[in-house]
This record gives sequence, C-alpha cells and structure tokens, in this order.
Amino acid sequence: MELTYTNQGGYRLPNLAVPEQPQVSLGKYALLRRSYLKEHRRILFTNLLTSGKLAEHLMEIEEAAQNRMEQIVKGMAAQEGVTEELKARDQMEWVHRMNAIRDSAEEIIFRELIYN
Repeated sequence: MELTYTNQGGYRLPNLAVPEQPQVSLGKYALLRRSYLKEHRRILFTNLLTSGKLAEHLMEIEEAAQNRMEQIVKGMAAQEGVTEELKARDQMEWVHRMNAIRDSAEEIIFRELIYN
C-alpha cells in the first residue's frame, strides 16, 4: 500500500481515506446494530468501518435478524395456539397475542444479535 502525504502547518500528514462501501438500504435491526457499535463497541465499529466491511456486517445482521424473527414468531404462535381459527373467531385477541409474541421475539433478537 502506497501512502501519500500532504503538508499542513509544517507537518506531513498521511492522506487516509475510508474504503468505498456500497450504498445499501439499512433496515431497523441494521441501524440499531450500527448505533450500538458506534456508542458501545467503538473499536469494533472503527475496524469494520476502516476495513470497508461495516455495510456487509450490517446487512448480515439485518438478514439474520429478519430470519430469526420469522422463526421465533412462527414457533411461539404455534406453541401458544395463536391460529387462523382464533383470528377468524376473535380478531382483537389474535392481535393482542401476536403483538405480545412479536415483542418477546424482538427482545430475543436484541439480546442475541443486536446488543451482543
């Protein structure tokens, strides 16, 4: 790697730049992960950023979180008996129970993937 320098105020400073990263649309879980890394795991965040792997890491987290969320919600709904029959019989009860399941699943995602 060839370094070039710029003179500023009598000092030679290296011309450093972060590698180009692809423009990606970050979802909820990727944004939460980026915020967590930036605030609480600064060294890891800086290493990922300067190596050009931050976007890739965030996309992996987003995909894993979405897949895990789907698996957990399906499993918990089956375990708790939240079915299409319940939805047809009592929509408000179905919504209430599905929201509770999604909230529980999201807490698991946060613990396993986002804040780890």
